[in-house]
Amino acid sequence: MTFTAEQAKAAFPDEVVTNAVTRLVKVPGLDKPVALITLDNGHDHTRPSTFGPQGLVSLNAAIDAAFAAEPAAIAVTGKPFIFAVGADLSGVEAVADPALAREIAQTGHDVFRRLTETEIPTFGFINGAVMGGGLELALSCHYRTLSENTAAIAFPEVFLGLFPGWGGTQLLPNLIGPDAAVTVIIENALAQNKMLKVAQAAELGIVDEVFGSADYLEQSLLWLAKVVNGAITPVRREIDRGAEWDAAIGRAKAIVDGRTKGASPGATKAVELLELARENDLDRGYAAETDGLAELLMDDTLRAGLYSFNLVNKRAKRPAGAPDKSLARKVNKVGIVGAGLMASQMALLFVRRLKVPVVLTDVDQERVDKGVSYVHDEIDKLLAKKRVSPDGANRLKALVTGSLDKSAFADADFVIEAVFEELGVKQKVFTDLEQYVSPEAVLATNTSSLSITAMASQLKHPERVVGFHFFNPVAVMPLLEIVRAEKTDDVALATAFSLGKQLKKSSVLVKDASAFVVNRLLLRFLGEVLVTVDEGTPFEVADKALEPLGLPMTPLTLMQLVGPAIALHVGETLHEAFPDRFTVSENLDRFVKAGKRGVWQWDDKGNATVDPEVDALWQRGDSPSTSEQVRDRALAAIAEEVRIMLDEGVVAEAHDIDLCLILGAGWPFWLGGITPYLDRAGVSEKVNGKPFLAPGVASVPLS
Repeated sequence: MTFTAEQAKAAFPDEVVTNAVTRLVKVPGLDKPVALITLDNGHDHTRPSTFGPQGLVSLNAAIDAAFAAEPAAIAVTGKPFIFAVGADLSGVEAVADPALAREIAQTGHDVFRRLTETEIPTFGFINGAVMGGGLELALSCHYRTLSENTAAIAFPEVFLGLFPGWGGTQLLPNLIGPDAAVTVIIENALAQNKMLKVAQAAELGIVDEVFGSADYLEQSLLWLAKVVNGAITPVRREIDRGAEWDAAIGRAKAIVDGRTKGASPGATKAVELLELARENDLDRGYAAETDGLAELLMDDTLRAGLYSFNLVNKRAKRPAGAPDKSLARKVNKVGIVGAGLMASQMALLFVRRLKVPVVLTDVDQERVDKGVSYVHDEIDKLLAKKRVSPDGANRLKALVTGSLDKSAFADADFVIEAVFEELGVKQKVFTDLEQYVSPEAVLATNTSSLSITAMASQLKHPERVVGFHFFNPVAVMPLLEIVRAEKTDDVALATAFSLGKQLKKSSVLVKDASAFVVNRLLLRFLGEVLVTVDEGTPFEVADKALEPLGLPMTPLTLMQLVGPAIALHVGETLHEAFPDRFTVSENLDRFVKAGKRGVWQWDDKGNATVDPEVDALWQRGDSPSTSEQVRDRALAAIAEEVRIMLDEGVVAEAHDIDLCLILGAGWPFWLGGITPYLDRAGVSEKVNGKPFLAPGVASVPLS
């Protein structure tokens, strides 16, 4: 092994060490004991076990002790609810020496491989959360069992801009087949780090058996004895190294190209390593993993991915500026004004998460019935997928009702409006509501751009009005912009934050400024792109300008998804607030009035071309830009707008703008937030004269 204990401690003195302890266990049916290695970092399940240099040294020593006992078998398991979740990221991001990076990469292989190459049968007893290097450790064993209550099973590395570098890219495809490995390592990771369910892990063949959590260890040891004695021979599927492997690599490349546009070196390297795994040569495969990991550990992509990770997993859990949670009122009933698609999506989320009565209202019974039916139908779909029980589905549907009589809101604790985006309409909704709701009820608005202060200005109690801005689709998008108006009090705000947590959203406190954070930045960016089209830049050139960043969608695709009418309306609101920076395209206005939803039309093969009617409709100048010029203008505009927003105090810090764009606009993890990206690209300095973040701020944990 590369590291000594002294070198490991010197390399990362602040490591939260996961100690590995070997004990000998007698198991019925075996003449010799089983050497059981337990991984434990000394903390409860809220601080999962990870591997840094000292942890790897400890595991290596535990394997030495196991071999010395000449046991019938060796098994590795974890502390309660946790097996292990990979490398210690807080240590990895501090690596500044290329030699140290290589040592870390090599040491993981050296230690884990001992469990693969020994003639003693080895077992991974996955008793809880298993991700990244933890899953690679389990795969390094000959056999695996899994506890039925395991909540997190994944390879998140590609999501972070890395790849599984301690054996994962070589072992997994040779165990479960290349196509399934592409799903786990690449497709799931790039789908917002999608986790495997226990049944999926078993079906794919990642584990051999699943046992109940109550006596998981006992059942696993009894199963181990049967395997060692030959009574059970776990099935291993035959691997097709020809056409099936070709197809899997082709699919992997398509996923990576489609979702990263080549902007994530970790994803690209993962594809290369999965192709290499076809040879099933661990010497070559592990050497390539070590080379790739040593290189990426020194790359900005890693720091960017870890910055994003820390934002989402640390800062988002402790929102800056949120009031004392003890001030929050309990919400026992929710009212929703509006029964359209957005309102209906909100109703479904509220009833599923809170399990309290939810009542919808609208201007006529037909719309109310349609909204309630939508929620009931979605619950039936959950039932068909077995995500709720029949009794659970009936209870949820019974909680969702509709009424034209606003007195149905009299006992509601939280009422949110989701009606047409027009200030006068929303003001009338609130003044009407105030006649019916209790004095303690919080009134919320899902507005995407309008002034909440103005919306509450005609109320007797404007202090209870708060912005509660969801993103579409409501069930999927994790961000919730919580907006404090001029008179919003701490009780209303605390209730909103408490509710956001119960809804399992990540909430960010935002000042009552036009379009808040996400929509303001997206419209500034989209507006700049549309201006270049108005000037004469071809649609194809303008739309592909930001492809090198690997954004989830192009500007014109985004406009189509949001809806051109909504984009125009928000743009008009922003133009009214900031006329010097936000323009309203006359072409876009004509586009909307003509009933057009998108620029593109597709043929049977999925090839996109500009809709001829749109092309004829759009009046253009004679000053076209190149893709690079469009990109430079768009990024400069965003850099300028972010600086203005920070100066205005729209959010507490640049970190919060980064968090909003990651969670609300799909800004890629591997780019590390908009502000560190603009800093790295030199745009911040060029536009504003200084970076957004101090050196090192983008690469340290955020509390």
